[in-house]
Amino acid sequence: MDAALSLAPPTTHDIAARSRIALCYLWRHGRLPDLDDPQTFTEFVQYGKLHDRNLHMVAFADKIAAKAMVAERLGDRWVTPTLWMGEFLPATPVWPLPFVVKAHHGCNQNAFVRTGCEDWAAIRRAAHRWVRRDYAGVWLDEWLYRHLPRGLLVEPFIGSGGQLPIDYKFYVFAGRAEYVQVHLDRERAHRWMLFDRCWRQVSTRHGDTPPLPASLSHLIEAAEALGRQFDFVRVDLYETDGTPRFGEMTFYPGSGLDPFDPPRLDAEIGAHWARARREPSSRPPSLSP
Repeated sequence: MDAALSLAPPTTHDIAARSRIALCYLWRHGRLPDLDDPQTFTEFVQYGKLHDRNLHMVAFADKIAAKAMVAERLGDRWVTPTLWMGEFLPATPVWPLPFVVKAHHGCNQNAFVRTGCEDWAAIRRAAHRWVRRDYAGVWLDEWLYRHLPRGLLVEPFIGSGGQLPIDYKFYVFAGRAEYVQVHLDRERAHRWMLFDRCWRQVSTRHGDTPPLPASLSHLIEAAEALGRQFDFVRVDLYETDGTPRFGEMTFYPGSGLDPFDPPRLDAEIGAHWARARREPSSRPPSLSP
């Protein structure tokens, strides 16, 4: 393996984390990960949990802090406005319908309010649990989430006709978007597929294929502008009525525990991460937490 990819031996306090990560990986993938010489994408995600300590990652993962940086790089039109932020939702919602409640310190923590007939008390209880919960968890060891301030935000709902927009998740390696994972109908019949940057499907075909987004070139340019300073980041973007918009950024997709279909994609995508680590760049140095 290239010298730039060689990993330093773990310190004493890393041993427990390495054990947890290895066991979780074994549980999901049926094999132990190589944490010293990663080759596949999912192994590189585990490596990142153990070794990447760049505080720029923390800022971009925070849904509030990221908005300012995205507006600076891409322009205000890319950013969904924030209607409210805080730690405790009010007893009665005061924002125009429809809107979405999110935790800004983690992923997959949201509630959609479309009609005003939703159970607001239940949403408040769920949001309270989001704020209390350590999103990094005991077993996932997702380092950067331990450094995010916990809190909530409210945004306008950006879907059309009450439906969530198609989610385009770009896999960006050293500033180049190599793949886009497309998520459809996330609330009812959630399914996803993987395309390369030329919109050729590389994942196994299961059912329908989404149409080419009208703003694909703009989406790719935006993802690359946001990801240029990192070896890897997944940049999530939307397109509503032909207009592109920023969603969020994540450095541990699926915590590296979701298998690819077909399985060979894991190694093929991992090769791009290996290349990104070998190439010299102007990315900022890693900072201590």
